[in-house]
Amino acid sequence: MTSVENAEAVAAGQPQAAKADRQEKWDPRSVQEKWLAKWDELNVFLASDDPADTRPRSYVLDMFPYPSGDLHMGHAEAYAVADAMARYYFQRGHNVLHPIGWDAFGLPAENAAIRGNSHPADWTYRNIEVQAASFRRYALSFDWTRRLHTCDPEYYRWTQWLFLRLYERGLAYRGDGHVNWCPKDQTVLANEQVVDGRCERCGTEVVRRVLTQWYFKITEYADRLLADMEPLESSWPDRVLLMQRNWIGRSEGAEVQFAIEGRDEPVTVFTTRPDTLYGATFFVVAADSPLAAELCVPERQEELDAYLAQVRKLTDIERQSADRPKTGVFLGRYAVNPVNGEQIGVWAADYVLPDYGTGAIMAVPAHDQRDLDFAKEFGLPVRVVVQTDLPDPGQTWQATPGDGTLVNSGPLDGLSKAAAIAAITATLTDKGLGRSAVSYRLRDWLVSRQRFWGAPIPIVYCESCGEVAVPDDQLPVTLPDLRGQDLAPKGVSPLAAATDWVNTQCPKCSGPATRDTDTMDTFVDSSWYFLRYCSPDYTGGPFEIESVRRWCPTDLYVGGVEHAILHLLYSRFFTKVLHDMGMVDFEEPFLRLINQGQVINQGKAMSKSLGNGVDLGTQLAAHGVDAIRLTMLFASPPEDDIDWADVRPEASVKFLGRVIRIATEAGAASAPGGTASGGDIALRKVTHKTIEEVTRLIESARLNVAVARLMELATASRRAIDAGPGAADPAVREAAETLAVLLSLFAPYTAEESWALLGHQPSVAKAGWPAADPALLVEDEVTCVIQVNGKVRDRLEVPPGISEDELRERALAAPGIARALGGREVAKVIVRAPKLVNIVPVPD
Repeated sequence: MTSVENAEAVAAGQPQAAKADRQEKWDPRSVQEKWLAKWDELNVFLASDDPADTRPRSYVLDMFPYPSGDLHMGHAEAYAVADAMARYYFQRGHNVLHPIGWDAFGLPAENAAIRGNSHPADWTYRNIEVQAASFRRYALSFDWTRRLHTCDPEYYRWTQWLFLRLYERGLAYRGDGHVNWCPKDQTVLANEQVVDGRCERCGTEVVRRVLTQWYFKITEYADRLLADMEPLESSWPDRVLLMQRNWIGRSEGAEVQFAIEGRDEPVTVFTTRPDTLYGATFFVVAADSPLAAELCVPERQEELDAYLAQVRKLTDIERQSADRPKTGVFLGRYAVNPVNGEQIGVWAADYVLPDYGTGAIMAVPAHDQRDLDFAKEFGLPVRVVVQTDLPDPGQTWQATPGDGTLVNSGPLDGLSKAAAIAAITATLTDKGLGRSAVSYRLRDWLVSRQRFWGAPIPIVYCESCGEVAVPDDQLPVTLPDLRGQDLAPKGVSPLAAATDWVNTQCPKCSGPATRDTDTMDTFVDSSWYFLRYCSPDYTGGPFEIESVRRWCPTDLYVGGVEHAILHLLYSRFFTKVLHDMGMVDFEEPFLRLINQGQVINQGKAMSKSLGNGVDLGTQLAAHGVDAIRLTMLFASPPEDDIDWADVRPEASVKFLGRVIRIATEAGAASAPGGTASGGDIALRKVTHKTIEEVTRLIESARLNVAVARLMELATASRRAIDAGPGAADPAVREAAETLAVLLSLFAPYTAEESWALLGHQPSVAKAGWPAADPALLVEDEVTCVIQVNGKVRDRLEVPPGISEDELRERALAAPGIARALGGREVAKVIVRAPKLVNIVPVPD
C-alpha cells in the first residue's frame, strides 16, 4: 500500500489498512529525484544582496573541498553539520549566505596530468563536476550562483593582485631559506607534508635544501595574531587557539652576545632564561646553518659534512622531538661565556634549527632536558645554578627547569628567578653584551612552490631594473598550456621549460626580462576565498568592499581540525593586512568555528592498506541521503570522531519511516491551517518543549541531542495516534508539522515529503521556525530522583514548586526508600528541590 493509499484508508476509517502500512519499510531514496528537481526549480537558498533587505544576515561557510575525486565519508559529516546550521538560520528568517567553491590548484592534479598525458585542468574540472553532482544529491543548501574555483584565471588574477599589494607594503620578499625538498615531486614541502622523513604524497625520502624563495612577512603580525585570539575564546575550540598560540610561540627573554674564538664578531643567542647564564657549559649551533660551516675547524670538516648529510633528511618536527637520541659534532672552537669568562665548547647539533633566532643557543644542561640529554651523550659538564627541592640533574638525568633560588651564579646567588632575570639583563645591557628581547617560534610564510598547477608569481626579472612587479592591467599572468611529460619534475619548476612564456618584456624599461617560474602555495588561494563569495563576479577588485561589509566577518566556519594552524592562521593574517589597507572593517575573519571529528572504522582511520575503508557512494545507494546525514549527526557531537562500525543507518531509515507515517496519518485526518489550541494537552506540551530544547541545542551545535529530541517527539506523536486522541486531534497535526520543520535541518528529503503529505506547498525550508508557547513549557509535575548513598532507590512525581521540607518528608516516606534504609537511622538528607534528594544513613 502506498503512502497515498494509506492516507485514503485512514480518512475512510480503515485502521487495519493504516496499521498494516506502518509495518512497511519507508525507503528514503524513493523521493530524492522528485524533490531535487523541485528544489532546482524553486531555487530556495539564494542569498539576497539587496541593501533594502532588512532580514538578519548570517554567513555560514564550509571549508571548501579539494577536487581529488568523489566525496568521501569525512565530507558527509562535515557538510551535514554546516548544512544543518545554515538551514536553521534559513528557518529563523535570516538572509543566509551559504556558498560553495573548490580549492582547485595543487600537486595531485599535476601528477595525474603527467600519468595521463593531459593538462591538470582536465583532471581538476572533471573531479569538480563529480563532486558538484554529489553535493547536489546530498541536499546541501548552497547558493550555487556564487560557485568559484581557485584555478580559474578570473579568481587567481586577484590572488596575484593581493600578492602585489603585500609586495608594495614590504610584506612579500625574496630570500634564502632552508626548505624540505622532495626529489621525486621536485618541489618544496611544508613540515606538515613530511611524514617520518618522507614525502606524504609519494613516499620519497625528503632532503633539506637552501633555496631562494618568496616569503610573506607574517611575523610582522605575530603580536596581533596572538592578541586577537582573546575575543575568540568563547566561540573557537580551545585546542585550536592553543595550537595557534604554540605555533606563534611568543617568548620573552634576552639576547646575549658570546665571543667566539677566532671570530671578530660575537654571536648573539636568544634565551628565555638569562638567569641561568652561569650554568651554560657548552654552545650549540644548528648543523645546517651557515654559522656551523663558518666555525668548523678544517680538521673537523669531514665529520661535519657526513653529519650534515644525515641532518638534511630530518624535518624540523623530527629534529625537535624530545624522544630522539641526541647527536652532534664538536666544531673545534670555543665560545666565551660573557658573565664569567669561561670557555665553553662549540658543537653542531640537529636539535637546534637554523632559522630559530641566529641558529645558535647557549646550553644549560642542568635546567633544560634537551641540553641535558646532549650533555649525557657527549660527557659534557652539568652545573646546577637554580636550587630546587628536586635531586641533582647530574645524578638523575632529569633537568629542573622550574623556579628556585640562584646558586653558583656569583652576584645572582640567593635571588629568585624573576629577580635574577631582571638583574642579569640589566648587567648585560649596561656592558653592551645583551638586552631584553622577545622571540617567536613563528617563521615567515614560505609561499614559493616549484610546480606548475598554481597561481604564477607576478614578478619579472630584468637585468637593468631588477625585480619588477607585473602591472595590475597585465593580470592575470596566466599559465601556459603545458601537459603530460612537459610537467614532469626536472629540478626546477615546469614553468621554467616554457621559454616562450618565461621570456617577456620588462614593464619598466621594455627591455628583455624573465618571469618568476615558481607558483604560489595553495594556502594563498584559500586565505581570502571567503571574501570572494560576497561578490564572485566582481571585476573591479578581489571583492566588492560594500558586499564584504554587508556579509562579513563569517558568522560560522565549519571544517576539520587539520587546518587549525596553517589555513586559519594565514586567513587571519590576510584579513589583518586587508584591514590595514582599508579594504575590510574587521580584523578576524571567522567569528565562530566548529571542527568536526573524523569518520573512522573499527577504531582506526580509514585506509586502503588496513582494508577498513567505507565508500560513501555505496552507503548512499544502500540507505539514502537522509539516513546517512541523520546517522552522521546523531552519532556524536560534531567535534567527536564517529566510528562507522558502531552506527546503524538502518535505524535512521526506521525512524524516518515513523516520521513519514505520522505525517501521512495526520495529513489524511486533518487539513492545514487550523488551530491546535483545543488539542491534546500532553502532546502539545511535548511538542513545545521539543521546540524550546531543539532551538537551544542547535544554537550550541549539540546536533546529536537535537536529533534525540525529535525521536522523542515522534514517539509521543505515535502514542497519541495509537493509544490517545487519534490522528485527527489538532495536537497531532501540530506535532507532525513541527517534526517536519525541525527534521528539515537533518533529513531534508523526508521532511519535504512529510510537509507535502501534511498538505503544504514546498518548500519546508521556507516554513519558518516554530515558536514555543511559554505557557506550555510550565510543567505540572517533575520527576524527583531519590537516592540512598548516591544510588537511585525510588522516584516521585512532584509539583515543580514543592518546598524542600515537603520534598524531604515525601522522600523519606517513599516505599523504595524504606526498603533501602532497612530500619537504619538517617544521618543527613540533602535536598535539591524539585529534582533530587540524597539520603545518607548512619553507618552500620
